[in-house]
Amino acid sequence: MGIARHGAVEIAYEVEGPEDGVPLLLIMGLSLSMSFWPEGFRRRLVEHGFRVARFDNRDAGRSTHLTELGLPSPLVWVTGRWHGYSLTDMAGDAVAVLDDLGWPSAHVVGVSLGGMIAQTLACRFPDRVRTLTSISSTPASHIGRPHPRAMVALAPLPVRDSAAAARRMVRIFRVVGSPGYPRDEEWIAEAARRDFDEAHDPNGVRRQLAAILSAGDRRPLLRELKMPVLVVHGTEDLLVRPAGGTETAQAVPGAKLVVFTGMGHDLPDALQPAIAGDIAALARLGSEPLRG
Repeated sequence: MGIARHGAVEIAYEVEGPEDGVPLLLIMGLSLSMSFWPEGFRRRLVEHGFRVARFDNRDAGRSTHLTELGLPSPLVWVTGRWHGYSLTDMAGDAVAVLDDLGWPSAHVVGVSLGGMIAQTLACRFPDRVRTLTSISSTPASHIGRPHPRAMVALAPLPVRDSAAAARRMVRIFRVVGSPGYPRDEEWIAEAARRDFDEAHDPNGVRRQLAAILSAGDRRPLLRELKMPVLVVHGTEDLLVRPAGGTETAQAVPGAKLVVFTGMGHDLPDALQPAIAGDIAALARLGSEPLRG
């Protein structure tokens, strides 16, 4: 465990795998802590020879919660304007983690909001990113908009305790998760309980969402990327619909698009070996000496 600092913001992170492993940074999605990266997925990455770091985004988990910014105005949904913080600021948090680890660069993997941050990191700090993997994400908030069912499921309803938080998260994943694969609801519930107990912040998710809505279209910048890029998406993703993945891949010259039938907005156990293997194969394009 460690704490990286980006100005006044503290970013909690954890690292695992061999000391001499190839650096890989995982960036989690909207409102979720690093606890939601499945242990089996991380283990498979380690088995491929990666040294795996993951962290809590600002306004999530054990990182700084910017409560002084309050609740963003509903006008953000209409105007796309918010001056609290940006995806570039959140990408700067990721750079702070790399700096604290002493990593000049790393392979970067982001899911959902984490994919947007990873894209921004690659565009704004290309020398810090060896390869980019964008999972269940989009290059712009207006592309792959959520299905109405997903919008209803994610409505920020108040929860009073960790048990209620666990029940709510299970309900969310029943809507946005993968219909073609089994789901470990006990693991989801436990991760949600841990998030609630560590730092319950009902407005943090709204501030992160405001950062998404106020971000511009990244496609012009994505067209300039030179590093290898992998885009992963599911055919049944209701939260970021498949157009998000398609448009991301089309924007990056030479990007590889992998679409999994039956996958929703999660990382099903059955697909984790394939996704980890694709990430390792991408790294090898940069001549990394990986296993598998």
